[in-house]
Amino acid sequence: MLDCLERDTGPEPLYSVIWLHGLGADAGDFWPIVPELGLPASPAWRFVFPNAPVRPVTINGGMPMRAWFDFFSRDSISPMDTDGIAASCRALEELIEREEQRGIARNRIMLAGFSQGGAIALRTALLSDRPVAGIVALSTFLPPLEPLEPSASAKGLPCLAAHGRYDEVLPLRLGLDSRARLEAAGCQVEWREYEMGHQVCGPELADISVFMQKVSGAMTGTG
Repeated sequence: MLDCLERDTGPEPLYSVIWLHGLGADAGDFWPIVPELGLPASPAWRFVFPNAPVRPVTINGGMPMRAWFDFFSRDSISPMDTDGIAASCRALEELIEREEQRGIARNRIMLAGFSQGGAIALRTALLSDRPVAGIVALSTFLPPLEPLEPSASAKGLPCLAAHGRYDEVLPLRLGLDSRARLEAAGCQVEWREYEMGHQVCGPELADISVFMQKVSGAMTGTG
């Protein structure tokens, strides 16, 4: 199982969010944003930040680094490292199951990710037989699902998809294409664009906070 850092917003968390970092980063990358989200102490959230495995990455000259899958080209996301993507999705599914074993119901577990991490979060959620609470997909894309198809659990799945208008790593068009595919699968997509590149900004964090509280409120019947 992947090693993780964890951070709770209060005692006895009622919800979990498993948050995957981007290429070359690590579990500590998004650790500092937890207090910036301004989530209430009750009901509490557990943030789970897993480390991706270390593997050679082709676009970086084969240099070993933390990556959810290999990237073969800087100019295109195709061809895809389908084996690496599938393996990371299985690893994420194991973390979801562990949260269930710790007493967090699956429909109270949110998936989040930036760049590569978002791709794994999206694919895992769309192919899962049972729905998670929602998805936060930041500056990312939905990898090909073929030969599989989106699960019925994707219908109505809340998804906050956000992208920078000036992203040169994963251009905005990839995010827009993923948005269309998510909507075609039946997801309830909230789309956001920001005046930024391949990064995270303050207004985006504010939107994430609102989304998380809205989804958790719907789960408890208070929103």
